[in-house]
Amino acid sequence: MSYFYSFDYYIKVSHLSANTRPNNKKKIINDPVYGFISLPHEIIFDILEHPYLQRLRRIQQLGLSHLVYPGANHTRFHHVLGAMHLMMQAVMSIRRKGHPISEEEERAVCLAILLHDIGHGPFSHALEYDIVCGVSHEKISGFFIAELSVEYGHDLEIALQIFNNTYHRPFLHELVSSQLDMDRLDYLNRDSFYSGVSEGVIGSERLIEMLNVHNGHLVLEEKGIYSVEKFIVARRLMYWQVYLHKTVVAAEFMLIHALRRAKELTASGHDLFASPSLKFFLSQDIRAEHFEQDPMVLTHFSRLDDYDIWGAIKVWQYAPDYILASICSGLVNRQLFKIEISKTPFSAERIATERSRVQSEHQLSEQELSYFIYSNVLTNKAYNEDKHNINLLHKDGTISELSKASDNLNISALATPVEKYFLCYPR
Repeated sequence: MSYFYSFDYYIKVSHLSANTRPNNKKKIINDPVYGFISLPHEIIFDILEHPYLQRLRRIQQLGLSHLVYPGANHTRFHHVLGAMHLMMQAVMSIRRKGHPISEEEERAVCLAILLHDIGHGPFSHALEYDIVCGVSHEKISGFFIAELSVEYGHDLEIALQIFNNTYHRPFLHELVSSQLDMDRLDYLNRDSFYSGVSEGVIGSERLIEMLNVHNGHLVLEEKGIYSVEKFIVARRLMYWQVYLHKTVVAAEFMLIHALRRAKELTASGHDLFASPSLKFFLSQDIRAEHFEQDPMVLTHFSRLDDYDIWGAIKVWQYAPDYILASICSGLVNRQLFKIEISKTPFSAERIATERSRVQSEHQLSEQELSYFIYSNVLTNKAYNEDKHNINLLHKDGTISELSKASDNLNISALATPVEKYFLCYPR
């Protein structure tokens, strides 16, 4: 029996399949946090299927936090699906309050939240400014959405306007990016679920039901004040317990300095192991204008994920360069640097003592010490009353800013940044 068929055969079979098999794009996805999530529009399915979005399956939401919380292995793909689900709930809630949102706007705002994290690179915030130079993930997300709009047309053009806050109804942007957006409502619950840190659990359903629109901007009805207070406190706790956990900070700074060492070695002519796209970024300093001038920059970025970094680190732990090999071996085997946290800055004498010890033990030059000694500040500001503040809508139609309306003194305190200092060094 022959298994070789003509091209015409494949055309006929393809045509037959397309006409006999239903092309249902309104799928249902089982999410561990919310249960069943429905894809409300066919274009949502098309964008989810795109390689740009599928890449988020290979970027972990919490970077290296799994080194502390073993369950924290969820991805940014999980997160954007959850945020889109909450966005649909928010749209329905606002419509019930008498504020019309067209089907076109619904599709666009769902696409905007679905794509809001598409510009994240490997290990997200840890390497955000090291893979590229001074280009935020929000800026890169805009480049991706603009590229997709060429392929998918009008809905993506409106989504880009909403994402960039140039659409004429600003509350749609505030649903995507503000201090009470669907991004934060999802990641707090989701990160809490996967890490096991219960302090992050928030009442997202009630918060969404309390959303309203006043003069074109997103507001929260006064009766939701206690829910939003809990939301802000949960955010503060999650930062200290998960996002800025001292062991996670130590691992992230090791990763940052491993990549910086690799870039330094590449610049000096060393041929390090790396995937083609990682090598592209190691060998040059990419800035925002490069994304605009050369389409291949975005293409290479779209091929980068956590696997590129981990694959390189596994190989680099055997590199002839002592600095690169030491840091990478520590990351692979979880032999992390010691880190100390203090409410006051570490004295110059204390830092000098550790520098002298590490320099002697590892036989390093003064310049090389910067790869082994890290001293910096951690800042936690749960609520920023100067930027996209949360406004409460009172029964009489007046508006007040949350920290001034709340009878919880903690809200005013949470608007003040808390700074802690750290010193990190080899054991």
